[in-house]
Amino acid sequence: MELSRKPAVGAARSDDPYLPAHGNGGYRVEHYDLAIDYKLAANRLSGRAEVTAVAVAPLSRFSLDLAGYRVARVRVDGRAAKFTRSAGKLHVTPARPVAGRFTVEVRYLGSPRPVASPWGDIGWDELTDGALVASQPVGAPSWFPCNDHPSDKATYRITVTTEAPYTVAATGVRTARRRSAGTRTWVYERREPTATYLVSVQIGRYEEITIGAGQVALLPARLRRNAARDLGRHPAITTTLEGFFGPYPFEGYQLVVTDDELDDPIEAQGMSIFGANHLDGRRTHERLVVHELAHQWFGNSLTIADWRQIWLNEGFATYAEWLWSEASGGRSAAANAREWHLHVARLPADLLLADPGVARLFDERVYKRGALVLHALRQRVGDERFFALLRDWTARHRHATVTTAQFVAAAEQHAGRDLSGFFTDWLYRPALPRLPS
Repeated sequence: MELSRKPAVGAARSDDPYLPAHGNGGYRVEHYDLAIDYKLAANRLSGRAEVTAVAVAPLSRFSLDLAGYRVARVRVDGRAAKFTRSAGKLHVTPARPVAGRFTVEVRYLGSPRPVASPWGDIGWDELTDGALVASQPVGAPSWFPCNDHPSDKATYRITVTTEAPYTVAATGVRTARRRSAGTRTWVYERREPTATYLVSVQIGRYEEITIGAGQVALLPARLRRNAARDLGRHPAITTTLEGFFGPYPFEGYQLVVTDDELDDPIEAQGMSIFGANHLDGRRTHERLVVHELAHQWFGNSLTIADWRQIWLNEGFATYAEWLWSEASGGRSAAANAREWHLHVARLPADLLLADPGVARLFDERVYKRGALVLHALRQRVGDERFFALLRDWTARHRHATVTTAQFVAAAEQHAGRDLSGFFTDWLYRPALPRLPS
C-alpha cells in the first residue's frame, strides 16, 4: 500500500550561496504576462501579473519576490488564494494544493522604489522626465512579483500604459502600440527564456533611429548628432562579435539613451541602457557599447546558474572590448592584456575569480582578471581552438544556464588535453599567474 504524502511548502529562499533571500523553491516559472499602468508625475504603478509555473512537487504554499506595493488580490488557477507579506516576499496559500502546471494572478498597486542592496538602490527608478529599470542583480521585485533567481528563466509578455507623449521600451519585440485619450499602450513579447534581472522597462521622451539590421536606438532628440558618430560603427561591432561568438542570439536589439546621466550602462535581454553622458560625439565610450552588446551572448543567452559564476558574464564582455579594439585597428588584445595584467598585479591578491564573494560581485578584478583568463587560455591553446571553443560554448548553451565547471570541461575538450592546473591557478587561487608568452 502506498502512503499518502502531505503537500510540500515551497521554500521562500533559493539555494544561491550569495543571495539566498532572492528566489524561491518548489516551482519553476514558464511565463510572465505583465500589464502595468504607470503615472509618471505621481510615480504610481498599478499592475497585474499572471505567472505560469510548474510545481516540482505538490505545494500547499509557495512564495514570490515582491518589494513594496499593496497587494489587492491573488488568484491561483482562477480561485481566490490567501496571502501574507514579509521581508520582500509574497507568501501564497492556494485554496487547494497545486501540482504540475499552475497559474498565479497578482493585482498590486503602489509607488515603485528601488530595492536597497550592498551595491546601492537597484530596480525601478525615476528619471528627471521618465523612468528606468536597472535590476542586476536583485531589482526585479521592485516592479513585478517573480521568482528572482538567474537560473529560473521564462518567457514574457509586457504591456505598459503611460502618458501619450512618452515612448516605452521593454524587454522583447514590440508587437502592438495603441493610443487612447491621453495615454498610449505598448506591448512587447520576449520568446527566448529570460532571467528576471534582465527584464526591463524604459520610459522617456525618446526618438527612434536605426543603428543596424534589427537594431534601434531610442534617445532624446538633442543627442541625435552625437549618436551618429558614437553608434555609427554598431553594425560593424555586431558583425565582428558574431564572427567571434556566433550568431546574435535574439530577435532585435534596443539601445536606450536616457536624458539623465548614468554612472554605468546597464544590460537587459535584447537591450542596453546608457546615460546621456555616454554619448559625447567622440566615441569615448565605444568600448562600453561593445561590452553591453557582448552581454547578449554572455549573461543573457548564456545566463549564470548562480551569482558565483559572475566572471562568465563580465570576463567575456570585457574580453569582447579587447577583441573589438584589435579588430577595428586599435590596441591589440595582447597589448590590453599586458596593460591590465600590470594593473591587476598591483591590487591585493585576495580574490578567487570563481568564487569572489557577494561583497565583490562587481569588483574590477572580476572583469579584468576574467578577461585575462580568456586571453591566457587563447595563448595556451591557439586562436583556432580558442575561437572554436567560444562559438561552440554559445551554441551549445544557447538560452540556457551555465557554470564555470561546464566552461572548463568545454575548454579541455577543445584543447584536447587536461587544463586543470591552468584553471586552478587562474580561477581558484588568489595569486595572479603570469601571462603565457
